[in-house]
Amino acid sequence: MGHNHTYYDERETLLPEERENALLQRLTGQIAHAKTKAPAFSGLLDGINPNEITTREALSQLPITRKSELMELQKGQRPFGGLTTLKPGQLARIFSSPGPIYDPESRVSDYWRFGRALYAAGFRSGDVIQNCFSYHFTPAASMTEGGAAALGCAVIPAGVGQTEMQAQTISDLRPDGYVGTPSFLKIILEKGDELGLDLSSLKRGIVSAEPFPPSLQKLFAERDIDVFECYASADVGMIAYQTPAREGLLIEEDILVEIVRPGTGDPVAEGEVGEVVITTFNEAYPLLRFATGDLSAIMAGVSPCGRTNKRIKGWMGRADQTTKVKGMFVHPSQVAEVLRRHPEIAKGRLVVAQDASRDSMTLKCETRQADEGLARAVEESIQSVCKLRGAVEFVDPDSLPNDGKVIEDIRTFE
Repeated sequence: MGHNHTYYDERETLLPEERENALLQRLTGQIAHAKTKAPAFSGLLDGINPNEITTREALSQLPITRKSELMELQKGQRPFGGLTTLKPGQLARIFSSPGPIYDPESRVSDYWRFGRALYAAGFRSGDVIQNCFSYHFTPAASMTEGGAAALGCAVIPAGVGQTEMQAQTISDLRPDGYVGTPSFLKIILEKGDELGLDLSSLKRGIVSAEPFPPSLQKLFAERDIDVFECYASADVGMIAYQTPAREGLLIEEDILVEIVRPGTGDPVAEGEVGEVVITTFNEAYPLLRFATGDLSAIMAGVSPCGRTNKRIKGWMGRADQTTKVKGMFVHPSQVAEVLRRHPEIAKGRLVVAQDASRDSMTLKCETRQADEGLARAVEESIQSVCKLRGAVEFVDPDSLPNDGKVIEDIRTFE
């Protein structure tokens, strides 16, 4: 594909409303495709007319499929729980992620959509990439391979481990860049120093799969390696990637992202922290409203790099805050159900504490209508939904922290 110097393609600089319209137009077709070709979605979308799903508002009414449910779904129907549209033998690869969760890869070029992120990180046709993601069972290395092939880069399939060999290979083959975890790049560079090898050919990199702390960012910058972060998953591929602006992570062009209140399918206000939910346009694995289990928030404004898509703040914790209180599980969805019964409450946060080694729960509720009657009604709802007693505390509107927490466990187990 023809690339200009700055952007991977013209979609990156579309007017936001043009992009939104294009996504929503594709959405209807993708929902129809999932409903007719993937057995699990035929069931989930029973009674839903795909032609009526033309807005985000309509999309937000569709059921959520949770990453945490994939293992069970797959056990019930091997290998993919009825969520794919192809037979296993029609795929290019089948991966196993921890769980195990089995992940399909079809024969589509750059199936995981990694090319755009590599391009934003400065990789160009003719570059050589040392690929230090795992080639074993999980799809991370394959993600890089697909993107590298789309860009016209060569790949050294280095995988993980064998640090000495990694450093020797960089010294001999002079690759332009590295793709893998940030911690492993640090280990390779230190091994190179120890062995007296020249690893200065490395000029750029993409890291993922673990936090990228400021200390490592500084270390790579001091070595003149331009390293960028991305956020991808084995189910949906590339989700969001860093650009030279280095402000948040830009959402990939071929997915639709919603941020919802954990335990629900309800979108939160822009800028509020919630669970990342993704709708893909992948034909083989048409995940609709797929809840990743990760927390993030949409950032305000537009990236200074000129790309016009929305940005997320990056990974901000786990959305599944399920916790055990007095030996019973309490789920975010139960907190959501309690709040749903009382529309006077704008937002709630269940705080789990320990009082003389006994567990206690307090539901903090943002409301303008704090009275005894409401407090009693909410206490009854907690008892009926959670099968546990909980206290109610009213707080001012907008006073609870914006961190995506529906359940906050402040117990210290000593």
